[in-house]
Amino acid sequence: MKRIITLDDFIETYTKLNQRGLKFISSKFNFNEIERAKTAFNHENTQSANWWIIPKIRERWNLLITGNKNIDIPNFTLNRFLKNKQNLKMLSLGSGNCSSELKFATYSNFDEILCTDIAEKPLNQAKRVSKEKQLTNIKFEIQNANQYSFPENYYDIVYFKASLHHFKNVEFLVGKHIKKTLKKDGLLIIDEFVGPTRFQFPKHQIKAINEAIQLIPKKYRKRFRLNIYKNKVYGSGLIRMILADPSECIDSENILPSIHKHYEIIYEAGYGGNIIKMALKDLAHHFIELDEEKEAILNDLFDFEDEFLKKYPSDFVFGIYKPNNNI
Repeated sequence: MKRIITLDDFIETYTKLNQRGLKFISSKFNFNEIERAKTAFNHENTQSANWWIIPKIRERWNLLITGNKNIDIPNFTLNRFLKNKQNLKMLSLGSGNCSSELKFATYSNFDEILCTDIAEKPLNQAKRVSKEKQLTNIKFEIQNANQYSFPENYYDIVYFKASLHHFKNVEFLVGKHIKKTLKKDGLLIIDEFVGPTRFQFPKHQIKAINEAIQLIPKKYRKRFRLNIYKNKVYGSGLIRMILADPSECIDSENILPSIHKHYEIIYEAGYGGNIIKMALKDLAHHFIELDEEKEAILNDLFDFEDEFLKKYPSDFVFGIYKPNNNI
C-alpha cells in the first residue's frame, strides 16, 4: 500500500526549513520538474545529518563491498578489474560533486572522464578541485542526461554513483542508450540505491527501522538542529517525495531487474542501508566522533541490520556488469 502523506513529511519539511531556510522550501513549488529537482542538489556545503557523514559507516561500506574497511571503491575497482587497462574513457551521469570520479582521475589508466549533471554548483566545486590537483583527464558538463546524445561504441565505462535511481524508465536507459555507448568489452558500474520506488518501504521494514531506533539511547536521538527527539518513523509520503524532488527514486526498484536482463554480472555486492539509513537520519551528527559507548551503539545497529539482510535483499548495491547479447 502506497503512503500518500505521513507524519514524517511534516517533520522532514520542518527539518529542511531549519537546515536550508524558507527560500529552499518555497523553491519546491516551482512547476518545472527539472528546476525542482535541481534544488535538491544545486548546493555545495549544505549541512545535514545523513548516514553517509559517519566515518564508521563508510568503513562498513568498504568492508561489505571490497572486503577491507580501508579500501574504497575506486581503489578496489582499479586494482581488481581495470589494473591492466589503459586509455580508458568513462562517462558519469548525474555526477554531483564527482568525489569518486576525481579519485578515478588520479589513475593514469584513464584518458578521459566526462562528468555530467543538471546542477552547476557541485560541478563547479569539482572543477576547482580538479584544477588544484592538476587533473587534466577529467571534464565537466552541465547536461540533462535525458537529453544527452550518447556516442556509439565510445566509452569503456559508464558510471552511476547515487544517480541511476533518479532516472525514469531505467530499462530503456540501461538497455538501449548505455549499451549503445559502451564498447563491446565495456562495463556498466553502479553504486546505487535499488530499493523500493519513492521510498515506499514495506511495513515489515518500517517496523524493523523503529526497533533499531530504540537501540539508540535517547540522548543521541535529538534531531540535528532541532529540539525534538526521534522516536519513530512512519515512512515517506508520495506527495512530499514528488514535490521535494520529482526524480527521487522514480524507478529505483527496477534498477537491478533491468540490469540483470541486459547485462552479465561481473561483480555485485550489497551494502545494506535497509535499516540504518533511516534509523540514523537526522541523528548521524552524534556519531561522527566516537567513544566506546557510541561505537558499541553503531555495532549494535550493524548487527541488527545484518540479521535483517539474511532475509531481505540489500537496498544499496555496488555492481560491475558487462552487456549481454541476449536482447
